[in-house]
Amino acid sequence: MIEPQTVIFIGPQGSGKGTQIERLDAHLRGIDPARKVVEVQSGRRFRSFARIEEGYTAEHIASTIDTGMLQPLFLSVALWGQDFVAQVDDKCHLLIDGFPRNVPEAVVLDTAFELYKRKPVSIVFLNTPEEIVRERMVARARADDTPASIEARLTWYREKTLPVVEFYKVRPDTKLITIDGTHPIDEVAASVIKGLNL
Repeated sequence: MIEPQTVIFIGPQGSGKGTQIERLDAHLRGIDPARKVVEVQSGRRFRSFARIEEGYTAEHIASTIDTGMLQPLFLSVALWGQDFVAQVDDKCHLLIDGFPRNVPEAVVLDTAFELYKRKPVSIVFLNTPEEIVRERMVARARADDTPASIEARLTWYREKTLPVVEFYKVRPDTKLITIDGTHPIDEVAASVIKGLNL
């Protein structure tokens, strides 16, 4: 049995974070079947909330989620915080996608890591050029991947999320694994597993 893993995937939309989390989830279940694997993905959580809930908040999310607009910090923390309370403990493998989206959110996430004894932490940074993720988002033909929303998401990623990588570079008990996100899916998955020593 291996030690509980805490892995945050960081990269722009279209860098393959969701695919790589699925691959890592399957790998962890294969090598450590006795331990629970918990995925917390904020994008999926926002969409689920907008679809299931009623009221102003759900309506706001539903009307803005496809525009590339960044949702308020308190709302992101509230939603992934609920998932932590419901699913996370000090023994599971924890895979995170979609947050922290900025440094203040990373600071809040640290308080959750303290509570659930989730250190050390590994950061998988899927470093992928903007021109590549633009092509991928256009090719996948999702309704929310309009030219305006793609540019809005890339702008806030560049301005708000990339500084999170710098935050984690100097944070104690953190391992930063930088991977070229332009490589084929299988090659990236192998690099993730190697980088995590799994």
